[in-house]
Amino acid sequence: MPSAAAPRRSAFSSPSHPCPSPSLSIYFAKMLFFSYFKELVGKEVTVELKNDLAIRGTLHSVDQYLNIKLENIRVVDQDKYPHMLSVRNCFIRGSVVRYVQLPPDGVDIDILHDATRREARGG
Repeated sequence: MPSAAAPRRSAFSSPSHPCPSPSLSIYFAKMLFFSYFKELVGKEVTVELKNDLAIRGTLHSVDQYLNIKLENIRVVDQDKYPHMLSVRNCFIRGSVVRYVQLPPDGVDIDILHDATRREARGG
């Protein structure tokens, strides 16, 4: 009878809890960002999309899929995207986001570290 392989270990594992599946690790990462972005509702952010469009606006909401709703938007490069000048609010699907630039005063490193530790422990 073949012997069982040793369980994998990761940043999310402990001696009593083997490494979660890669999809579970992605879930933890998404939930970490979701929790953090919820704290930024009402603040101005810049969202850069995978098609190079950068949109600045007030974060209205974010969901567990990291879909983002922005209000009072303006396009960073208005000459390149003149058709976006009349748009004031938008919904951005999470899968098309490349970067989210946060306001300098919106980044509290201690809260981010604590959230990372909580997510790593599973709660």
